[in-house]
Amino acid sequence: MTNSAPSSSEAFELFHPAVQRWIYDAGWVRLHPAQEQAAARILAGDRDVIIAAATASGKSEAAWLPICSALARNRESGSTHTRAAGAPGLIRPGIQAIIVSPLKALINDQYERLAQLCDRLDIPVHRWHGDVATSRKKLVLRAPEGVLLITPESIESLFVNHGDRLARVFGDLRYIIVDELHAFIGTARGAQLQSLLHRIELVIDRRVPRIALSATLGDFSAAARFLRPSPRPEVDVVSSDDDGGEIRLQLRGYVAGRQRSDRSASEADTTAGQITDHLFKTLHENDNLVFANSRAAVETYADLLSRRSQETGSRAEFLAHHGSLAKDIREHVEDRLKDVGTPVTAICTSTLELGIDVGSVHSIAQIGAPLTVSSLRQRLGRSGRRPGQPAILRLYISEAAARERTPPPDALRGEIFQTVAMVELLLAAWYEPPHTAGLHLSTLIQQILSALAQHGGLPADQLYQILCAKGPFVNIDRSIFAALLRDLGVHDLIRQDQQHVLLPGGRGDRILNHYSFYAAFQTSQDYRLVANARTIGTLPVGRPILPGTLLIFGGRRWRVLSINLDQRVIQLTESGDGEPPAFPGNGSEAADEVRRTMRALYLSQEVPRYLDATAKQLLAEGREIFHRFGHAEQQIFGWGTETLLFPWSGDRIMNTLLVTLCRHGLSVGQDGLCLTVKGTTPVDLWELLQELAAGAPPDPLALASTVRVKARDKYDRFLGGELLNLAYAARSLDVPGTWSLLSRLAALPPPAIPKPGECRR
Repeated sequence: MTNSAPSSSEAFELFHPAVQRWIYDAGWVRLHPAQEQAAARILAGDRDVIIAAATASGKSEAAWLPICSALARNRESGSTHTRAAGAPGLIRPGIQAIIVSPLKALINDQYERLAQLCDRLDIPVHRWHGDVATSRKKLVLRAPEGVLLITPESIESLFVNHGDRLARVFGDLRYIIVDELHAFIGTARGAQLQSLLHRIELVIDRRVPRIALSATLGDFSAAARFLRPSPRPEVDVVSSDDDGGEIRLQLRGYVAGRQRSDRSASEADTTAGQITDHLFKTLHENDNLVFANSRAAVETYADLLSRRSQETGSRAEFLAHHGSLAKDIREHVEDRLKDVGTPVTAICTSTLELGIDVGSVHSIAQIGAPLTVSSLRQRLGRSGRRPGQPAILRLYISEAAARERTPPPDALRGEIFQTVAMVELLLAAWYEPPHTAGLHLSTLIQQILSALAQHGGLPADQLYQILCAKGPFVNIDRSIFAALLRDLGVHDLIRQDQQHVLLPGGRGDRILNHYSFYAAFQTSQDYRLVANARTIGTLPVGRPILPGTLLIFGGRRWRVLSINLDQRVIQLTESGDGEPPAFPGNGSEAADEVRRTMRALYLSQEVPRYLDATAKQLLAEGREIFHRFGHAEQQIFGWGTETLLFPWSGDRIMNTLLVTLCRHGLSVGQDGLCLTVKGTTPVDLWELLQELAAGAPPDPLALASTVRVKARDKYDRFLGGELLNLAYAARSLDVPGTWSLLSRLAALPPPAIPKPGECRR
């Protein structure tokens, strides 16, 4: 860096002298575009700001630098906000900025980075989450000031346990930063965060500017409405595409079932050994991240790679990292990645997807089709973070070997096509739009109990004003809210006293007093895994585990010694064999644009350059099947006694179509790209689709009422039938999109009646 480079920029001149000195000492040659554009807007303090920029483009500092400059100048001038109108005097110092993060690990990482800057400015920095010592939290309550890094769950705990102190804790609040905004939009946790931020402003009786950061926003208007729920939110968007670094891509294809002479038959008859070979060969000399789509896959590959490293005498370390591992084990992996002396590769789930600084990661690997385009962008952004270093991404996709009776969904090679579609959308900078139509009644139940705990009880109308009429649950009208209160009363979550004040009921009190209350999402009752008197993690037990069961966990092999059902503890000892335990699925949904792009790829003749020979072969096989069976002209096919419908639409539309067909007496299941329909012929199904398309779209509530299992979110079990239908319809159905699809399906020619054996490979 030179003295003249940053000082010649307009943004640099706006920063406090101590911030300028920090930039100079850090050796920065220039400010990133996002930092240049955001400074004046944040310092103005009169609008919310969204900073959308690529990973490693300085988003965090784009918010921190102007905010810390403002806080430093305020401290020097002794400036404080006045109390609400009519209240005498000035308030005492309080927290001046909060940074809300989705991950505790991200908070820990940012705490270290931010402290280096704030130490120069004499601004205290605090962190508050479940792993922070109680003594540190008491310090914030006793002497609140400076910057607080916190999770939504910890803000919730403040409202429930320290509601009477919040006016003092947040009395001088000037800025709110929401990190990784995309991780919250459209989720139960996001609805909780919206409510908590609104309730903070109610406590201090003024609006606080909100600054949001994200690398994967595809819809700025939806992001703005989420950040500040309002028909016309006043939000400035700072969008920077300062991501001109080189990207190196390779998609490697594998066919399951091919034997190899150099490995044992048990390992060779899967692709895991082949993928492990290539991973080890390419990764053992550098630091890398390998993303797998499940914790079981993480454990499988961590075990295989560790064994391969030991067999070859390599000094490379291959370590597992996922949410079920104990905190100290995860932190050990993160620390090892920062050690420049040893090549370390972490095999992980999304736990290392977000912006935790794990040092200079050389490359990224993805095993299996990416969950979403946004997720793939985040993962790619973990590589190439140093000047002159390319971002390297290798994708490993396995398809089943073709057989005479391979069903069409498998023969189409959907895994490879979905992966290519997502890579192409990534290169085009397209990301999934958030689903913002959900009512989040489960989260509203949580917020009702939280507000009652905060205030010691509230009248129903005041509760409605706080959370709905003037709060983030604006889609909830008075009739829905009244029905919700009645349902909660039936289940003893709330009760009403003689003055018509709502209070937590007996069951509501028990829920409030349990540590799991603070999370808006469902938390499982896991068993604690203990080996050699040390907790190594937790395990959701969905099926019986008996003494003697062999497990792979944390990349190591274990045998179950004993199980304490009362204390939910599983004792382990080291073993020479094992297999990954069963973990819950990821629950991701495919978007409409992903499926449309997949179909366009089937119709295209273009072969991306980043495919290896096997991936090209799989692509060609999928296209050959696509055209041989007539998918270019038709979307309804017979397969034995079943009828297959290929909507080429996202999962929400496919689910709506499935529910609609079931409502008409058909047995329907979703099989990846298609709906498998029993009890009808292709022609009969085509005629039914024509009838549906010609008629009026159904009431979503009528459709929802036909679904047997609707409860999904944490407190859905307390909803009555009417509200459960309402919640399911808003969350899981897309009737307008489905009827638009039906119009296109009805315009297709009737499916030909197949000759015997015609639909078989």
